[in-house]
Amino acid sequence: MSVEGQGRRPRADVQRNRAALLEAAQRHFLKYGVGTSLEAVAKEAGVGPGTLYRHFPTREALLAAVLQTRSEELVARREEIARLGDAGEALRQWLRAVEEYFSAFNGLPEPLIAAARAQEPGNPLTLPCDHLIATTDEYVRAAQRAGQVRPSVTGFDLFLAASSVAWLMGTGGTDAESLGRLRGLVESGYRQRDDAE
Repeated sequence: MSVEGQGRRPRADVQRNRAALLEAAQRHFLKYGVGTSLEAVAKEAGVGPGTLYRHFPTREALLAAVLQTRSEELVARREEIARLGDAGEALRQWLRAVEEYFSAFNGLPEPLIAAARAQEPGNPLTLPCDHLIATTDEYVRAAQRAGQVRPSVTGFDLFLAASSVAWLMGTGGTDAESLGRLRGLVESGYRQRDDAE
């Protein structure tokens, strides 16, 4: 015996519309950035704006759902990093993975940083940011225990640093050498120094 509505799967057309919206949104975010027209996303998905907003009431909700579909890449990177025996190198590689994740769409770092700073319970981007900050903090604490990262550094600090580098990557206004120097500055800032803090 089943209770009405309990365990009911969404109708096939509802699932189809959601999948089409996510695919169209990902294409638009890749081509035009996170500020793309949501009406254009709906049109490409073959649905009306009302259908889009029923599935994703805000731009942040749509962006969070698209990021969820892309999170497998980050999980795979984390599995690779877990095999490293050096906590400092693991942190460095994790920060590169976060940079790449944040630079997937032009303009992505801004709403993520805003969600992380505001800590708004209703913002769908807050939860993925919290997860990324917590994971970064795990890498930071492991490197601190190994004596490779200054005690005052937090996961949130390096989340912001990775977001900033990703923002620069997204603008296309910097070359590989400049990015390398910037990363070097960030690393020299968080590494443990011989002198006491």
